[in-house]
Amino acid sequence: MAVSSPQVVVVVPTYNERENLPVLADLLSDLPLPNLHLLVVDDNSPDGTGEVADKLAAESPDTVGVLHRTAKDGLGRAYLAGMTRALDEGADVVIQMDADLSHPASAIPAM
Repeated sequence: MAVSSPQVVVVVPTYNERENLPVLADLLSDLPLPNLHLLVVDDNSPDGTGEVADKLAAESPDTVGVLHRTAKDGLGRAYLAGMTRALDEGADVVIQMDADLSHPASAIPAM
């Protein structure tokens, strides 16, 4: 019987993270983890972060998703919305990260 890899979703709330988001997406995609997904939760960033997230999702629809929220509604609520969506979509493991690159993506495999 084949054992499948758990679906791991990294929830990343964003607000004005246009420059950091592609860097973070690359760091995550370089990790040696099958079935790793990125879920961007954007709070209608005025700098166009949501559009960057949509582009990343279009380029990698099997591994990147975007949840657009219409207003800046707080970091905690963004995490909650992202985690709820990730679990609703079948995530086995949910990880939270900031988009400002303060959390090392390299730590994820050890988790």
